[in-house]
Amino acid sequence: MNRLPEKFENKMKEILGDEFDAFIAGFNEPRFGGVRFNSLKIDREKWEKMAPFEVRPVPWTPNGYYYNLKDQPAKHPYYFAGLFYIQEPSAMTPASMLPVEPGDRVLDICAAPGGKSTELAAKLKGKGVLFSNDISNSRAKALLKNLELFGSRNSVVLSEAPGKLTERFKGYFNKILIDAPCSGEGMFRKSPAIMKNWEQYGTEYYHKLQLEIIDSVVPMLAPGGMMVYSTCTFDPDEDEGSIEYILNKWSDMHVVKPEFRYKRFAWGRPELVGSDKKEISNAVRLWPHILEGEGHFSALLVKDEGSDGFFGEPYMVKTPKLPDEVTDFFKHVDTELPADRLELRENRLYLVPEGIPDLKGLRIMRTGLLLGEMAKNRFEPSQALACALKAGEYDNVYDMDVNDEDVVRYLKCETVDAKTDVKDGWVLVTVEGFPLGWAKSKGNVLKNKYLPGWRMM
Repeated sequence: MNRLPEKFENKMKEILGDEFDAFIAGFNEPRFGGVRFNSLKIDREKWEKMAPFEVRPVPWTPNGYYYNLKDQPAKHPYYFAGLFYIQEPSAMTPASMLPVEPGDRVLDICAAPGGKSTELAAKLKGKGVLFSNDISNSRAKALLKNLELFGSRNSVVLSEAPGKLTERFKGYFNKILIDAPCSGEGMFRKSPAIMKNWEQYGTEYYHKLQLEIIDSVVPMLAPGGMMVYSTCTFDPDEDEGSIEYILNKWSDMHVVKPEFRYKRFAWGRPELVGSDKKEISNAVRLWPHILEGEGHFSALLVKDEGSDGFFGEPYMVKTPKLPDEVTDFFKHVDTELPADRLELRENRLYLVPEGIPDLKGLRIMRTGLLLGEMAKNRFEPSQALACALKAGEYDNVYDMDVNDEDVVRYLKCETVDAKTDVKDGWVLVTVEGFPLGWAKSKGNVLKNKYLPGWRMM
């Protein structure tokens, strides 16, 4: 175990009392690896039959599983097919706690690299819209990749300061997730390097940042909407203190008990910040010495019904006259692509989510699903479209067994000779029926069109 900061240990002694020794002993125990299957592509029964390594359920989220840290899930073809996301088990809690329904308008405000967003997108089942934002442009690129890999068709990816969004989206979102930047005390066992950051910045720096984000985000919640605030720290100011701040500033916000609470979750403790707001005890804490996961805090809040809903301008889709090359390609695609939501911008064709507001002036990395682009009088379908399709939605498919060596060759962007006949032209390449990407076939020779930036290393 790396030596813990003395100031941190003293604080935890005060918080935990008799449990402190067990808490400290837990730092000598191994961490737990977790994966979450993608319910947009696969259900529990099929996942448990297909899981490529030994797994057992995480008890507090319906699609979370533990795996042995000796395994390498990120090297498996099913990972490249978007069948699962690698995520620390406790970190699955916030998105699981937020009761997203198909058709909701959802915001994940600090979203990169996408662990929470991919689950929120899966809950939407292609209906409604997910706005995933991260102020860091480089981190937002990873966020975009993960959403595309998961097959999300109705996501808008932004890279903005939260305050830039407040007026534009006032009262717009039914559901909001704030997985706030924090001092990271709950991750000391998993990532000891975080302790250096803790010693440099402390907790006050992050608490101030959290309150700034809260001030920007709460006004974007629609009347009757629900919001989860979460951190991966134990610090009371960053946890219960931030919830007390919300309750004091907005009288129409309330903390409610989550629909599901695992028996080993602890309740929030308002007394740690000297608060008389008893409803803070509806929040939950995940202690690593009590359950199989790292430290986490999550609170579910609801906003009273009211009249301060969204009154912004709608996004105006410029429905194009599609080139013949595009219409010819989509004759082979059997999936819903409403014409009034198709937009051609700078030779790129998008499927725009329904009912989104005007986005002019914002740093947008993606508006909906990139279907493909025009290049020298031809249409080239996108990697994102391949991931969003099911094998039965395209009429020229080359499927490979997961143990076929050509799967790895394809994922390394190499040319593959098809072992079964496929038609010349665009081919959707799949593994066990799950899309990986595109190839261009001529005489059963598959010229690789897998996105180079995603290739297996």
